[in-house]
Amino acid sequence: MSEKIDKEIAFDEEVAEPLSLKGHREDRRRLSWYYAPSFLLLWLALFFAIVIPLFNRLPDRITIAEEPARLGEFVAERAERQLIEFERIGPKVVGSRANEVVTVAFLLNEVEKIRKELRNDLYELEVDVQLPSGGFLFGSMLSMYQGVQNVVVRLSARNSQRESYLLINSHFDSKPGSPGSGDDGTMVVVMLEVLRQMATSETPFENGIIFLFNGAEENGLQAAHGFITQHKWAANCKALINLEVGGSGGRDLLFQSGPNNPWLMKYYRQYAKHPFATTLAEETWQAGIIPSDTDFRIFRDYGNVPGLDIAQAYNGYVYHTAFDTFSVIPGRSIQNTGNNILALTRAYANASELYEKEESDDSHAVFFDFLGLFFVYYTESTGIILNCCIGVFSLVLVGFSLWRMVRQSEKVSLGQISLWFLIILGLHVAGAVLCFCLPLLMAAIFDAGDRSLTYFTSNWLVFGLYVFPAIIGLVLPLTLYFTLRPNDKLSHAYLIQMSLHAHYVLLALLILILTAVGIRSQYLCLISLIFYGGALLINLLSTLHDRGYYWSVLVVLLQVLPFCYFCYLFYMVLVVFFPITGRNGIGSNPDLIIALLCAFCTYFALGFVAQFINVFRWPKLILLGLGVVTFIFCMIAVSEVGFPYRPKTNVMRITFMQTNRIFYNYDGSVSHSDSGYYFVYQDRRGLTPLEDSGVNLTGLVSVEPDCDKYVMCGAPCFYFCGGVRNAGWLPREVVSPGEITLELLEKRISDTEHQIRFEFEVTGPPHMNIFIQPVGVAEVTDWSFERKLLDDPDTYQPPYNIFFSYGKDDSPLKFYIDIAKSDGDFSVPIVELGVVGHFISYDFKRDAEAEQFLTNLPDYVHAMEWPSIFKGYIF
Repeated sequence: MSEKIDKEIAFDEEVAEPLSLKGHREDRRRLSWYYAPSFLLLWLALFFAIVIPLFNRLPDRITIAEEPARLGEFVAERAERQLIEFERIGPKVVGSRANEVVTVAFLLNEVEKIRKELRNDLYELEVDVQLPSGGFLFGSMLSMYQGVQNVVVRLSARNSQRESYLLINSHFDSKPGSPGSGDDGTMVVVMLEVLRQMATSETPFENGIIFLFNGAEENGLQAAHGFITQHKWAANCKALINLEVGGSGGRDLLFQSGPNNPWLMKYYRQYAKHPFATTLAEETWQAGIIPSDTDFRIFRDYGNVPGLDIAQAYNGYVYHTAFDTFSVIPGRSIQNTGNNILALTRAYANASELYEKEESDDSHAVFFDFLGLFFVYYTESTGIILNCCIGVFSLVLVGFSLWRMVRQSEKVSLGQISLWFLIILGLHVAGAVLCFCLPLLMAAIFDAGDRSLTYFTSNWLVFGLYVFPAIIGLVLPLTLYFTLRPNDKLSHAYLIQMSLHAHYVLLALLILILTAVGIRSQYLCLISLIFYGGALLINLLSTLHDRGYYWSVLVVLLQVLPFCYFCYLFYMVLVVFFPITGRNGIGSNPDLIIALLCAFCTYFALGFVAQFINVFRWPKLILLGLGVVTFIFCMIAVSEVGFPYRPKTNVMRITFMQTNRIFYNYDGSVSHSDSGYYFVYQDRRGLTPLEDSGVNLTGLVSVEPDCDKYVMCGAPCFYFCGGVRNAGWLPREVVSPGEITLELLEKRISDTEHQIRFEFEVTGPPHMNIFIQPVGVAEVTDWSFERKLLDDPDTYQPPYNIFFSYGKDDSPLKFYIDIAKSDGDFSVPIVELGVVGHFISYDFKRDAEAEQFLTNLPDYVHAMEWPSIFKGYIF
């Protein structure tokens, strides 16, 4: 008997042994539970030691003193000096003197400085100040503009015969109350320095360059539309670099490309000095998940101009606030963007693709930078082939691995091991579901307890609130299975391998499904499959696959790179989304977004690694420990640490309008008149923090009851009105700084067509809304506005919203409306009109009570406010 046992042990040392003895031996080989915290902390250390430094890596800033030794390079110090001057102008709202006079003069002066340095023997420089007027559909409204301004600079080589231009765009206007040093002053000064470098270069370029400084982006992309549809140089623009800022500082993220011009990405891969891009960002943006838009869409949709959409997106907390200043914008960040844009400008300005029509390619690109170290790009069609091959090969590898397990195990059939694997696969699917559900449950619980946004300032709380629950959910089903239903016929090492195989199979199936539906972000699955598949293949070829836990060493080592990449990627997404959740409105729970992102990060970054918790003894105790840590984080989150807002850095946003309202009867008499503050709730907590801080909000009510009384709820919304029912109204005495006038010029009835025409004229401040609501069976059949609003009733329904703004040209807006009525009775109310005037800029004085209200707000509040007036008419 002893001889038989000795032989069995010897056999185990070579390859395998009887399973009962092998199981006991492997139990002894499993690491003690107290090593698990070190294992998990190792991955946390990798995050802070590798991911964070690479994410924040920026080049050294070049000074003017260093310029003679670094000719032809972007000089950040000069751009910084221009940015200081730009900031001193203050907020630059369309229609204000600051925007229409001072900023335009600043830009023309800077261009003239560049003209003095121009290589006149090589280049021509032309400047045009455009004042376009027009209109277009923007979301659910019609956006109209009149006399807004564009400063357009054309730089071309004298000896070039090409008439194709590269268009580089940024905007110089800003949101109310913000100096706009980040959005978009940073990109304005980057463009000025790129213009200077190109104008003084000793090497001429082949294609002309249009530098467009547009003056009405924050009004709904109006000036870009005016340029691309009306300017004399617009038709020759064949490629675009659009420059935006969604924060202040950081690296410039390429988040949109094309469409259908893969050569643009080829050039980016070849010439960008500091690549930072991902298809995930592009698909997230184009899905409308981020509540914003850029001029890129206007150039693409109205000019058919392909290009790159690039933005700095770090520190979005100060975006569109008074704290978007020079002081929070690192010079190294300006240098980073300048290096990229200058290199890309030189490349595209010499690109033959700009004037030679290449073969059409309807495919999109799959692209991403790997930790900022290098850039990966391939076409969508290449991705389809790659995904299918890797996906199928992954399934084959798992099948071969299971076959090897059968060969190396006694009295285990292929059918048995297949059944066990299917059980493990099913439990892993359950774990994947829990990986997402537990963080989402945490988000729902915090929201139900009025504790949303606890991570807003203390971002590190997401580790305990959402990441640890995701890990627990991912591992729990298999941990319970391995501990409550031990398998005496198969080694524990094989069972752990099978749990990793289950994740591998799920990713393989997922990549095939995502490829079939055309989602390009499936490259995340591809990365996971390549690294785990590589480890599995090597283990199979080297027999490490069958030598206890030795296979795990290679798997863990090869998981370091995908772990770092996924953490890098989702950290970027979280950096963008953390501030967005503070301005995403009151209607949805923002914690769900953050919880979902943390779950995705956990699933991709730790999908393989987390299963190694079951290699340690007492894995249930380890999961219990993670649960205790989660509980501790919850207690911290509901303390003062979890209060979302901080002065200057992580502010609470409040948007309100000090509003006078006057509503007229059909006979012209006043039916109702009041005044108050119209609040647009920016985040989930509404105004509750203000009430807790002692701000007098007595009388605050919902706007919704007025929706049954007045057109557009009697709300002075600007300029979109989608969330008007969630807004608040606080009755207060308000003194309007100006007036808006709606004058009925003419009223003509056509008896034969049962139709009436109203002609109106509106006079008011630079920003106005017109709301049109037919009464009863009346129907708008024609008007002087965009016809598509009427021709597509499934998409656009009353009340119709026309937003109108003007820059230099303040002449009144004249329009007509044709209304048909089947009974031909025009002696009764036919149409309701609401007109709103917004006195946004500081050219208009706020009243004393509003100033005092602003003074009483806590120091962690940023208020974007202005006076307005709403007049409602019935005709």
